[in-house]
This record gives sequence, structure tokens and C-alpha cells, in this order.
Amino acid sequence: MPTEDPMRSLLVLLLCGAASLAHAASNFTFSNARGAHGVGLRVVHQYDYSRAYKGDIDLVTGLPTQGERARPIQTVIWYPASKGGTPVVFNDYLRLSATEEVFGRSDAEITAETAVWARSITGLSDGELLQATTRPMWAVRDATPEAGRFPVVIYAPSFNASSAENADLCEFLASQGYIVIASPDMGAHTRAMTDDVEGIETQAADISFLIGYAHALPQADTRRIAVMGFSWGGISNVFAAARDSRIKALVNLDGSVRYFPNLVDAAGYVTPSRVAVPMLYMAAQPLTLEQLIARGKASPNSVLNNLKYSDVYIVTMHPMVHPNFSSTYLRLMPADAFADYSLEEVSLAYSWTARYVLQFLNAYLKNDAGGLAFLGNSGVKNGAPPHMISVDARRSTGAPPTQATMAADLAKRGFEHAHEVYQALHQRDPKFELSEVQINLWGYELLRKHKNPRAAIEIFKLNTLLHPESSNTFDSLAEAYEVNKDTELAIKAYQHVLTLEPTHANAARRLKVLGRTNGNGALK
Repeated sequence: MPTEDPMRSLLVLLLCGAASLAHAASNFTFSNARGAHGVGLRVVHQYDYSRAYKGDIDLVTGLPTQGERARPIQTVIWYPASKGGTPVVFNDYLRLSATEEVFGRSDAEITAETAVWARSITGLSDGELLQATTRPMWAVRDATPEAGRFPVVIYAPSFNASSAENADLCEFLASQGYIVIASPDMGAHTRAMTDDVEGIETQAADISFLIGYAHALPQADTRRIAVMGFSWGGISNVFAAARDSRIKALVNLDGSVRYFPNLVDAAGYVTPSRVAVPMLYMAAQPLTLEQLIARGKASPNSVLNNLKYSDVYIVTMHPMVHPNFSSTYLRLMPADAFADYSLEEVSLAYSWTARYVLQFLNAYLKNDAGGLAFLGNSGVKNGAPPHMISVDARRSTGAPPTQATMAADLAKRGFEHAHEVYQALHQRDPKFELSEVQINLWGYELLRKHKNPRAAIEIFKLNTLLHPESSNTFDSLAEAYEVNKDTELAIKAYQHVLTLEPTHANAARRLKVLGRTNGNGALK
């Protein structure tokens, strides 16, 4: 009969949750007071049926795929709730790692899987691990949601990380009146994330899925959405914002957008004009230039510097190195894992990080003047210890040069200013251009869908100025003149079409209808 493994017995005990040790001490201290709300926790296992996760052959085993092939989305929701109830312990968050890909596992399977995972990540002794994992948190499983509508924060974890890697921060925000929704960081077709554009866009698509899910929550005010990401999640959230204008603010916890400008460039569409939302960037203690060069991270192409159409706050936390932005890391690492700063000092810096995140969200999702003032202060003026925090605040230079900005300006000033406004935007950013096709489609939307021929004429005129060699631009302008009953102007435009393209059938046909050609089709 085999002897019992003491480590395994200990892990089984702690992973199942030992109530008698629920008040054991932990070296990590989250010093922020909870907000006015209780914190509820819900876990939903669902699939994104719009995306395949598994192919015909399992990429790991090589065997034919069994079961559901759609992308699994383990969805964790922290929300404002009624107070009271038994809170979860930290181990309950660790156990989530066992059901990220395979839903419906038994309690014994979850315990065994989590034991393997816990062994691989912790730096604590057996006793310290037991203390850390049985410590009560704030959240109560399936607590009664509080009445009201609350802003939504989507949390994007770091590379390969679980949805609860920053449970302390997520609970804190829920206690302050935010709904926080997270899912694990997984690759496109396996649990392992890949460090390429496909990997980023996979996590960005997960963010989009969670935004869609938020619309099903009665508490969620989906007019106010932010995306918060740590490390790899802090590049994926920028990609998501470039595609989704519903995202109104970004929080980056030492996000990879700072360290992988080449991947931003490779995407093409992630431009300052398309990421024109406020950003809070919580930065780790800066590396030396020599360290950056040695790691291949020294680049003059700073994405943060290029975000000129966004309010950007770069808040450097001098006691913190990159992994310190995960509270799971802080809870599971021994005190001797911290070098220049103690675990106590780093824990305090993490708590201040959470305060900055809260004030930023209050400022930009709740229009709170106090939050905006907080962001503009020095760390010491906000009450932080000296030498802990430095702040670099950069304000937006104005609305981004986009078609949306141009349309909004024309709606106020009048479409007769189309060429003037276009030139001004192009001068602000030479990369701003609208193609002939884009402008033509815009004109027809005004002409046909919105029944506004006068505005359509001005947009088509802009197209003829930008593309004077194109017969199609003048043909479209002529059509708009016809609709507006400007017959003589329509005739002149059609005649010009034929000077550019003598065989243009539509122009010849319309001139005949308008009585400006003889029976042989020649111009009168």
C-alpha cells in the first residue's frame, strides 16, 4: 500500500477550503477600504458559437475532436450586491482554472487539476500556501444584485492567465459601483496564448463577446464601458478599442502595448485616430536604456506618445515590477521574492494602483470632477508616500481626423464646407484620407437613405475636387443634381463625364432623357 503524500494531502485540504483556517494571516495586504456596495460573484460557463475553438483533429492529442467545438468562454462577473453572506476564499478563485476549457467537471476533478496548477505557480511553503489560499475575500457567490444601473469594466488578463488573476482589484471596483466581467486569456485554438497578432485579436474578440454579454445583464449600463488589461491584456484592449467605439476608456496595467509597437504596426488599423479614448497607463518601475536594448524593447515608435487624440495618464509605480500588477502573484509569492522593495511596500503600491484605476473610471465613466482632479495631481498631493508615484498627464489635441469627426463638423457648419473641413483634417494628419469609393458611398447614403440631395451634392462635389480625373465622381454629382431638380447643372456634369469617358453609357442616356442629345446620341 503506497504511503500518503503529505503535500498532496495538504493541497487537497486547502483546495477544498478549510473553514477552520478561514481567518489565517496572509503576507499580502490590500489596504483600500471597500466601497458602499456589497460584492457579488457569479461564474457563467458559455460558448461563443460564432467562433470555432477546436478543429477536426485535437491539436494536442492528435485524436479526432470530441464534444463541443465552439470557443469556451468562462465568464466571471463581479457586481454590486446586497451586503451579507459568506464570502469566498482565495482558493475559490484558484479553482476556476480547472474549468476554463472543460465545463461540468466534478469537484474531485477540479481539486486534482487545481492542485497541479497550484504547485506550478506558488513560491510559498506548505503552511504559507494554506494560509494564503484560505483567506476570505470580499465577494459572496451569487449574492442578490443591488438595484440600479452600473458602468461596465471588461477585464482582460495577462498572457495565458486566469480570469481572476486580479480578483482584489475587481472586487474593489464592484464595491465602488462597477460591474466587472472577465474571461481567461486563451489562444485561438488551444489553451496556450500565442504572442502574435492572431493571439491579440483572439483576446480582443473575447472582449467583444463579453461586451455583448453585458447587454444581457439588467444591472449593466452599456453606455459606459471601459476595458482594463494587464500585460498582454493591455495590448488586446487597445486592439478592441480600435474596432469598437462603445469602449469609452482604457486601463493598462503595465500593458504590452508599450512593449510591442511592432505588433501594433503589423495590425494596420490600430491607429491614434481609431483609439481616441482616454487611457490610464499604470507603469512598472522603468528599465534602464541598457536593459531595454538587451531585451529588444528599445523602440522610438512609442504607441503611448502617438495617442495624441486621447487623454493619456502614465502613472509610474516605482516600487512595482511587472508581475506585481497581479494580486494573485502578490498573494502566492514569498517575501524573499521581493528585492529592492518589501512585499509590504509593493502591497501598498498595488493598493494605490487600484485607487488610480478607480479615480480614472470615475472621471471618464461617471463624469466625476474629483476623479479628474485626482489624476492631475502629484502622487504626494493625493496622499501617497513620497517617491512612490510619478505622473505624466497628456491631454488630447482634439477630435481625431476621421469621417465621423468630419460629418459631425458638417452637421453643425453645413455641408457646403465639405472641402474646407476635409483639407483642415488632412493638414492636421496627412494620413487622413477618404477614398473615392468612401466619399461616393457617403454621398449616396445622403441622397437615397437620408433624402438630403443638397448635402449629397456637396459630398459629391468634394469627390470631384479630390478625383477630377474620375468620370464616376461627376456622374454621381449629376445624379444628385437631377434629384434636386438642378437640371442645367446636371446636364453640365453629364457632359463633363463624356469628355472624360466618351463611351460612358449612363451619361449619354441621361443627356438624351434631358433633351441634350440628337437622335444619333451626339451632344446638341
